[in-house]
Amino acid sequence: MNTPPSRGEPFSGGPAPESPTGPGPTPRPPRRLRYSGKNPRRFAEKYKERDPSKYATDVAKIIASGKTPAGTHRPVMVGEILARLAPKPGQTFVDCTLGHGGHGAELLARLTPGGRLVGLDVDPVEQPRTEARLRALGFGPEVFQVCHRNFAGIAAVLAELGWGPADGVLADLGVSSMQRDDPERGFTFKLDGPLDLRLNPQRGLSAAAWLARVTQEKLSRVLQDNADEPAAELLARELIVRRRVAPFVRTVPFARAIRDIVAAGAGPMDPAAPDLAVRRVFQALRIAVNEEFSALDGLLRALPACVRPGGRVAILTFHSGEDRRVKHVFREGFRAGIWSEIADEVGRPSSEEVHSNPRASSAKLRWAVRAEA
Repeated sequence: MNTPPSRGEPFSGGPAPESPTGPGPTPRPPRRLRYSGKNPRRFAEKYKERDPSKYATDVAKIIASGKTPAGTHRPVMVGEILARLAPKPGQTFVDCTLGHGGHGAELLARLTPGGRLVGLDVDPVEQPRTEARLRALGFGPEVFQVCHRNFAGIAAVLAELGWGPADGVLADLGVSSMQRDDPERGFTFKLDGPLDLRLNPQRGLSAAAWLARVTQEKLSRVLQDNADEPAAELLARELIVRRRVAPFVRTVPFARAIRDIVAAGAGPMDPAAPDLAVRRVFQALRIAVNEEFSALDGLLRALPACVRPGGRVAILTFHSGEDRRVKHVFREGFRAGIWSEIADEVGRPSSEEVHSNPRASSAKLRWAVRAEA
């Protein structure tokens, strides 16, 4: 007779217990996944953060620590945006940047019953996931439509849907955390990945391809115009020189080259300057690759015809180039009688929100109300 092993010892004697469905070993239940370390760095290992339905407690701890769980996004200035847009049941709204659906879900909850929302997004990777999340909350096609479209085409989208001018329009111009955290998208320089930076990886040139062909003069101008980079000329010159030796195709080596160039620059320097330069260069390239300023200009031109009299617009920006454009167009429209009200001062997130979500720190909110006919 075989004696069962004591606790902690492997069972080695006798045949394996039979499966209830027939001969053979009974399959063991799958073990609960565990991090490879306390704070894993690889995006693929952050499965607890990327699946809140299974690991809600872990995700709650991450949020409480002031971080954004990987693969998710925390909407910024939700209360302030809802106060300015004042969505009501039965109204029609446009979310120009659907993203993770945080703002969209809050709008839908206030537009129903009888209202409807269309969400625009150019990201073919994240858009289906967001649509599935919002459908699971009970928002069917009768109240929620999704369009894989750049927000510069807002007028065409409303015409195709047959909706006419909207009661409210929201545009959150920030890059979603889902995109920033995934190294395969190329938005982060903290983890190595392809130097891509495209919001729609199926269209246009990647940042690596763009860098391979840009001239020194244009690169310097892009760094200045898109990120106010003080070392634009130095970086443009030296990056072109290094490009001739080896093309830039990965994020970490490219970030290292930027730090080396800035650190070697003449004169005293803030120790944080190289890292700040990396952030600005990545921002400038992202804007150039995705033609973000052109898209924003198109949206601002289209807005007056897309908002009904008395309707409201809220635009959330995250850097000075965007904010300047929005401020200028709203002020010009107010003088021309297009908008009856505009934000006197730019809105900013509360200190409590910034503490709990540091990615909100650079957000600026501007709003406008369409003048009555």
